[in-house]
Amino acid sequence: MSQVFHLPDLGEGLTDAQIVEWQVAAGDEVAVDQIVAVVETAKASVDLPCPFAGRIEALHGEVGDTVMVGAPFVTVGDGTVGDGTVGDGTAGAGAASALVDAPGSADSADPAQSAAAQTYREEERAGSGNVLIGYGTSDGGGRRRRRLGRRRGSAAAASVEPVLTTAFGERGGEELLPQVPDVPGAVGVTDDGRAIRVISPLVRRLAAERGVDLAAIEPTGPGGIVTRRDVEAAPASAPARPAEPATPAPTGGAEVRIPLTGVRAAIAEKLSRSRREIPEATTWVDVDASGLLAMRDQLRASAPESGIGLFAIMARIVVAGLARHPELNASVDVQRSEIVRHGAVNLSFAVQSPRGLMVPVVHGAQAISTRQLAAAVRDRTQAALEGRLAPAQLTGGTFTLNNYGVFGVDGSTPIINHPEAAMLGMGRIFERPWVVEGALAVRPITQLSLTFDHRVCDGGTAGGFLRFVADCVERPGTLLAEL
Repeated sequence: MSQVFHLPDLGEGLTDAQIVEWQVAAGDEVAVDQIVAVVETAKASVDLPCPFAGRIEALHGEVGDTVMVGAPFVTVGDGTVGDGTVGDGTAGAGAASALVDAPGSADSADPAQSAAAQTYREEERAGSGNVLIGYGTSDGGGRRRRRLGRRRGSAAAASVEPVLTTAFGERGGEELLPQVPDVPGAVGVTDDGRAIRVISPLVRRLAAERGVDLAAIEPTGPGGIVTRRDVEAAPASAPARPAEPATPAPTGGAEVRIPLTGVRAAIAEKLSRSRREIPEATTWVDVDASGLLAMRDQLRASAPESGIGLFAIMARIVVAGLARHPELNASVDVQRSEIVRHGAVNLSFAVQSPRGLMVPVVHGAQAISTRQLAAAVRDRTQAALEGRLAPAQLTGGTFTLNNYGVFGVDGSTPIINHPEAAMLGMGRIFERPWVVEGALAVRPITQLSLTFDHRVCDGGTAGGFLRFVADCVERPGTLLAEL
């Protein structure tokens, strides 16, 4: 008897997912709720647990393939394994007639299969722990999430500064991965003739970067497979070599084509829609940041544990400015021809992560303290860098604050984060000649720019908001009158 695990609904209207890494192979034994694959949606990277126990008969896709929600993902059986083909959608002639419906569909004629499907549905609803990691409750078993970058200690996490940008960055597409061998897991042998089983090309690449000898690793994965966790836990046998560039430079006029999928496709669609629908305008002003820097230093000295940096102070200033100019904390409902002014300030900010441009949201920023705001920004930045942002943390923004100064640039005219109506950007802070009370002085100067939807307000409102923010940057004490 065979059972088919169909790709489940990953939430937030997502319709497909890309296979990033298989953690099982045809012929492996799996337990209920065992992670069988890592998939990437337009919003997050997700560890995918299987609701069935048994032997893997077929994996319906290869690394890099896009699978639609509701499509067959893994076939699990308790009898004879099929030919082990990966990606051809077959599980042997005997299994083809015994596939069960996806959870949530009509009941199967087999009572045992119906009971299994019903148990799966109940577990997802009741929060038993047997749900997608990052999309439900946890059983407290300590299953660790997959990390997209090198590990960061807790001390580093506490002091991480947002890596923010309005551009896509240098990594313009999905990474080009080595090909999977035709025989699952056969990637070499040890000195004693034992096969080294590494299914995922990501694991092989990680081992190469860390200088880890795969032959010296004791595999912990099902069927003796070397997993990412095994490589991360193994000592490096040679200095780690630099990672290969994400996109190889064309040589001799060669053309390189990069699939527009996953996060990259989501970014492209959203920004294209913003440019199609929003008549945007940009205004900017240079400001003396001496007062802002002084306030940051005072807070660091008086409350070093608070972790309040420049970005958190700027976020507090922006929230105060939106209370005075609510026209900019808005969106346009095109279908109903209405401007929607939002009651809460859900502050978005851009993070350049290993997966591409992420825009986390701090919901209800107007109702929390500056200390809490700083903590929320740190938490979401770290989650974005590690690829563990939940979909709810990436949606619902009403205004974006962006710091492109970390890339050493002075200004920008960014594309508005649809469906929001405005974005405030901050350039680098650097010393420039500045006139102070009629005399020339050297001061730390930054440029603030506001890009806004001209449908929600006119230039006077936009200029008033920007001037208020600039005044608070130059004289932070002004902010007290708004709190």
